This record gives sequence, structure tokens and C-alpha cells, in this order.
Amino acid sequence: MDFIGALSPVNMQFLLNGFLITIEVALISIAISFIISVLVGTVRYAKVPVLGKLFAIMVETIRNLPLLLIIFFTYFALPEIGIKLDKFTAAVIALVIFESAMISEIVRGGLNSVEKGLIEAGRSSGLTAMQTLRHIVLPIALRRMVPPMVSQFISLLKDTSLAVVIALPELMNHVQIINGHNINYVIPTFLFAALLYFAINYLLSIASRKLENKHS
Repeated sequence: MDFIGALSPVNMQFLLNGFLITIEVALISIAISFIISVLVGTVRYAKVPVLGKLFAIMVETIRNLPLLLIIFFTYFALPEIGIKLDKFTAAVIALVIFESAMISEIVRGGLNSVEKGLIEAGRSSGLTAMQTLRHIVLPIALRRMVPPMVSQFISLLKDTSLAVVIALPELMNHVQIINGHNINYVIPTFLFAALLYFAINYLLSIASRKLENKHS
């Protein structure tokens, strides 16, 4: 093991540059996935005719596919039908597809957890079904979704490492490049990568607990 050589200023900068790509991919994927999943989860909760069934089929299909397969599909298969994506875009699209399906189930579960009495109270006060959903059900459900949703976001951040298979220049890709120069760098670089993943995920966990306590 060569900690000094593996974690030299040049290598540290190279690894941090890769980690920035990891964070960028994760943040974009989280933002888009959240928007899509709220829409899909709400439509399924409301049992919208046709669209609700269609979303259910899509969600169940995607949830039963490995993320790695979806990454391969977006980067290697789509060009066969004329859709060529760069590595960054392919990784984001694959993560959004997979995570939207996972998070939409959290959304649907959160909406279903709202007590029927609160919904009936809203309707009896003169609110329409959509107004009840918007002003009563969604605010309560979103607060209850925070812990499982943050856990899913943490999983998403870790799942970005799978994009190494398409050589996306994220953290694990840069770890592999450094390790390719010297076998003695393997353990130090893996430990440093583990520290970076742990730090950001731990911060997300703390933020989740604070939000949960704030609204409890």
C-alpha cells in the first residue's frame, strides 16, 4: 500500500473531480425523478382511468429490472434506433427511469397513509377532490415520505457508481484509472472513495432526521 503516492495532490484533485461528476449526476437525477415520481404516484393513487393502469405496468416492469441493464440499454441499445446519447446523459436518463419507478411507490404509499377521516373532513368542508389532494393529502403525505425518500436518494447516489460500466468520468471511474497506474494504490483510493460516499450520505441522513423531527 502506498497512501502517500495514491493520495498525492494530483490524484486527490483527480478523484474529487470525479466525485463532482457523481454529485452532479445524482442531483440532476434526484430532481427529475422526484418530479416524475410525484406525478406518477399521484395518478396511481387517484386511480385515473387508463393512465393509472399504464403507469402501474410501467412501474412494476422497471422495478423488476436491474439498473445495470437500463444503463446498458440507454447507452448501447438506443443508438441502434438512432438515439445516441453522451455518457452523462445516458447515465442520468437510466437513473431517472429506475429511480422514478422506485420513488413513485414511496409517493403512492405516503398518499395512501393519510387517514380517510382527514380526507372526508376536507370534502365535507366544501373542498373538491383535487383541492383536498393538494391542500390536505399531499402536504401530510410528503412529510411522511421524507425518511424513505431520503433513503432512496442515498441509494441513487451510490448507484451512480454503476455508470463506471460506460466509462462515465465519475468517482469510481477515476479510482480505476489511478489504480491502473499502480497496484499499490488500490486500497488507499478505495478507502478515500468510501470516505467520500460515507460523508455525503451521512449528511443526507442527518438532514432527513432534522426534517422528520421538525415536522413531527
